[in-house]
Amino acid sequence: MQFSCLPSNPKSIVVFPPSLRPLGAPQSSSTAIPVTVVSLAHFPATARPSLTCQRAVRSEMAAIDGEGTRTLIEYLGKGGANVGDDLAILVTHLQYACKRIAALIASPLNSNIVGAGGGDVGSSSSGRDDPKSLDIVSNDIILSSLRNSGKACVMASEEDDFPVWIADDGPFVIVIDPLDGSRNIDVSIPTGTIFGIYNRLVELDHLPAEEKAQLNALQSGRRLVAAGYALYSSATILCLSFGSGTHAFTLDHSTGDFVLTHPFIRIPHRGQIYSVNDARYFDWPCGLRQYIDTIRQGKGKFPKKYSARYICSLVADFHRTLIYGGIVMNPRDHLRLVYEANPLSFLVEHAGGKGSDGKTRILSIQPVG
Repeated sequence: MQFSCLPSNPKSIVVFPPSLRPLGAPQSSSTAIPVTVVSLAHFPATARPSLTCQRAVRSEMAAIDGEGTRTLIEYLGKGGANVGDDLAILVTHLQYACKRIAALIASPLNSNIVGAGGGDVGSSSSGRDDPKSLDIVSNDIILSSLRNSGKACVMASEEDDFPVWIADDGPFVIVIDPLDGSRNIDVSIPTGTIFGIYNRLVELDHLPAEEKAQLNALQSGRRLVAAGYALYSSATILCLSFGSGTHAFTLDHSTGDFVLTHPFIRIPHRGQIYSVNDARYFDWPCGLRQYIDTIRQGKGKFPKKYSARYICSLVADFHRTLIYGGIVMNPRDHLRLVYEANPLSFLVEHAGGKGSDGKTRILSIQPVG
């Protein structure tokens, strides 16, 4: 992957390269796809919000200014984003699952779960009563919530070898990384859940369940209906986009509600932080090394030296960059296009940024099985 095509001192950039593991392959396999997410002030006309979307944004901002505190449930309704009953029910069940995962992570009893820090247990257990890792427990919590919603037909999870067909009449497809950064839990470093939502491809309904589950999960990121992540940290934050802005909700533990705290996030035009594992510096392509050397020495177009901030927790690093601006990268083959890069690119684009592999828009990349 070459980054020499990037400006020497770019406008705020969020960068991360993913790899898409074929959904039916063992978890150890991966297909490398470099990815970048960049925050730019302007997009070409084809990427600008429609007039209808702009009116919805202005209407929503006016409502927020006039009504004060708004919960996620209120936001989903007709007085807010008006996402429709089916999607509202689905997101309500997802946010409940995220609350359960947040409580599990914060519990002092989670150390009793085998593999809480990322041990290789769970799916390989031989008996139904064998202890499970937090990744698998989180996956089970989300799958249960999706089944109970009655609105999901497929769940494709990073923890499963194959997508799960849930129900024939569910209108939505969910792709998800149930617990990103779980290896950090033992030392109380933030973790997160990443998800994307698509419409079911009804033209595939005649196919066998396994085949239509796979094809529904391999939709291009351009077809995303919604995406989000939950950040489990000093606060539990649920960040969402339904295609008309990116919004963050913070969990109020006194009421159990997610409250809108960051409406219409706009990633800063220019940041001052880059986030990447510097220990891998000598493994990077020449263009990337040159780019990082330039921005941290302040030798670009603007004499501003970038500082390094890297937690090695994708949701945490991404959330900080979304709020403060800058650039977050993962030049190695860690990220998954379907479960991580597409949903996060959707969020950053609707916050004024851009997802790219250095050459190509992430959301335009067609996943392959």
